[in-house]
Amino acid sequence: MAAQAPGTPEAAQPGGYGPLPGGDALRAQHIGKSFGAVTALVDINLHLGKGEVLGLLGDNGAGKSTLLKILCGFQQPDTGGIVLNGDEVTLRSVDHARSLGIEAVYQDLALINQLSVYHNMFLNRERVRGPLMSNKSMRDTARAHLNEMGINIPSVDVPVASLSGGQRQAIAIARAVYSDAKVLLLDEPLAAMGAKEVAIILDLIGDLKRRGDVSIIIIAHNYGQALEVCDRINLLQHGMITLDKASKDTSVAELNDIVVAEYRRAMEARQRS
Repeated sequence: MAAQAPGTPEAAQPGGYGPLPGGDALRAQHIGKSFGAVTALVDINLHLGKGEVLGLLGDNGAGKSTLLKILCGFQQPDTGGIVLNGDEVTLRSVDHARSLGIEAVYQDLALINQLSVYHNMFLNRERVRGPLMSNKSMRDTARAHLNEMGINIPSVDVPVASLSGGQRQAIAIARAVYSDAKVLLLDEPLAAMGAKEVAIILDLIGDLKRRGDVSIIIIAHNYGQALEVCDRINLLQHGMITLDKASKDTSVAELNDIVVAEYRRAMEARQRS
């Protein structure tokens, strides 16, 4: 299949993938963002179905992280807007987005290594009884929640520094889900992990997908892993969505062909200049 030129996303063409039958949990409409003379995002139109897992792929500098920061309220778009469960919203801050059910989990995880698993699960929303923290209540709830999600942690009393990278990522995701997130934004959750750790996170995302009460956007670089767990793929190039396809309708080869074709166009342009 011929690679598609940036600026002509398949989602915008006849036969592109529109809203899913269950409706959209989140829509980004005509989002644009610049930083001085640098244009990061150009007329982004993205939709996330209820219970869907959407893979957001692209090279470094493609605009993935900027889009994620806009969707979680960390940055404001220059143009366009966001629709959440059918209502247009202006995300004033990360806390405001969280209050509406949008939660982001970044690569640094925002976990405190010295604290226990259960204390990290309740970080900044600790349960208290009078002047003291209700440790037993938090411990029991954290254990029950992790068991419900199928996350195998030897003990919720151990410091998170003693856990593997996959287990730590699972704790960060579980904490976001426990906070009643309805839209989960995962920034490179599989980065720099071994096969066993990747399997932990892929299994967890698969379980969340089967439950169907959380919609997920995953930023990823590994096409094969993304196709395995995602329902649909968006490819970003130069701040534009250049492909929007169901995972079953694309492949690692097609995605590679599109990216390689763009590299060749860029090299030819440099040679002509």
